Amino acid sequence: MDKKTTIKIGGVPEHFNLPWHLAIEDNAFAKAGIDLIWEDIPEGTGRMSKLLREEKLDVACILTDGIVKDIVAGNKSKILQVYVSSPLLWGVHAPGSIEADRTEQLEDGKIAISRYGSGSHLMSYLLAKKHGWDTDEIEFELINTLDGAVEALSANKAQLFLWERYMTQPIVDQGIFKRLETIATPWPSFVIAATEQCIKEKEEALSKMLYIINTYTADFKYIPSIDKTIASHYDLQVGDVQQWLLRTEFSDDQLWESTVDTILEEFTAVGIIERKVALKDLIYDLSKFDEEE
Repeated sequence: MDKKTTIKIGGVPEHFNLPWHLAIEDNAFAKAGIDLIWEDIPEGTGRMSKLLREEKLDVACILTDGIVKDIVAGNKSKILQVYVSSPLLWGVHAPGSIEADRTEQLEDGKIAISRYGSGSHLMSYLLAKKHGWDTDEIEFELINTLDGAVEALSANKAQLFLWERYMTQPIVDQGIFKRLETIATPWPSFVIAATEQCIKEKEEALSKMLYIINTYTADFKYIPSIDKTIASHYDLQVGDVQQWLLRTEFSDDQLWESTVDTILEEFTAVGIIERKVALKDLIYDLSKFDEEE
């Protein structure tokens, strides 16, 4: 039997990544000679960026803005393609018991974030920019995971928290969180990134991996009763899942230069990114191993 190529991949334990699990359950990667080892990373993009830096992950399904920021900061990884092209809809949450009903009332509040460099951290700056707050005055409370955010807001250790709007809906329904508003990313939600070392050693296997996952995402929304499957798997309401499916678009495209420019401009303006880089320093094109050959 031919030896399989091992690829260690990480992603958040959320509905966006169900196509990976379906493909693994179908042995789709194994049949292509790939031993794909999936690791759930509930701490999100900041943690995944660290694991890529340490080469404890080969690949990550990661927030676009987070990995762009970290590559600029020295992470030796490259973006292989866009995974979810639709914007991520962030809910802006406060403790359910708080009297405030508008975000601007909590300008002096502490913001809970999973990790520095995470989406919840980076989007806090865009939220502050939207409301005209002084970004130098923002205070953060590190909470690691969604469960940590529930604990922090319930104990009033933090007054604001940004997280994917549909994954927090059950917590809002229970009255633990109050959603004050939503804010959408002005760029694609997720990309697939790999370490430069993995690209160097496993380029053909990576290309096969992308071909397989793109096949699964192309059909994902049309799987019979997929709304019920997602709702059951992630403890969500079917109606919320149906809304999520309507607004979510998977992709197999390369990251556009205009998208990178937008990210760099937004985060340069608030002092998160100090320099701009060329598109070639961020992406790697695996198309030469196209499965159509």
